Amino acid sequence: MRVEIRGGANATRQINHMIQPGFPAHRILICEVYTPGGNWSSYPPHKHDVHNPPGEVDLEEIYYYRIDKPDGYAIQKVYTPDLRIDETITVRDGELVLVPEGYHPVVAAHGYNVYYLNALAGSAHSMAASDDPQYAWIRDTWGEQDPRLPLVG
Repeated sequence: MRVEIRGGANATRQINHMIQPGFPAHRILICEVYTPGGNWSSYPPHKHDVHNPPGEVDLEEIYYYRIDKPDGYAIQKVYTPDLRIDETITVRDGELVLVPEGYHPVVAAHGYNVYYLNALAGSAHSMAASDDPQYAWIRDTWGEQDPRLPLVG
């Protein structure tokens, strides 16, 4: 399994690629994401709902959440560019969030490490996504990665 530390500053997270592009599966991709308390994940907001390879492919996505303490939570935003979908969801341990389309960032509440199992399926065996242009500039502000990662070996 390939482990990746992605992002920077308080948008650093750990991604364990389980079923990734190149794995002998036709349409499914699976990864684990570990986000330290107070950090953002899937940030800047990105989407993968248009089949326009190689830049973006259409994938539906399911997030299955685990939070390291019983009273912890994460917040997930799901929105489309035209705001036809514009939801902000408080997610607790053991809950699922379906992302049929749109941008979908996540933030872990301060003091609570968040894990999610991420299953994606669509028209291609690729993780190609496009950032929300309003927030893409944030990548240029990242300095060092969060030293709390990796959370698990």
